[in-house]
Amino acid sequence: MTKPAKPCPICKKPRVPEFAPFCSSRCKDRDLAQWFGDGYAVPGRPANPEEIAQSDWDAQE
Repeated sequence: MTKPAKPCPICKKPRVPEFAPFCSSRCKDRDLAQWFGDGYAVPGRPANPEEIAQSDWDAQE
C-alpha cells in the first residue's frame, strides 16, 4: 500500500516535485512572505536584547 501524497501546505492542492513541498511558485512565495512578515514564529520566550549583545560579545573573545 502506498501513502497518499501530502497536499500543498498553503492551498491544499497536489504537490509538484519542482516546487516541493508546494504546488507552485506562488504558494512557495506566499510561504516565504509569511516568514518575512512574522506570520510564523518559533515557540519560546521573547529574545532579550541584552542577552543577544552579551552572546555576541562572548563570541568575539
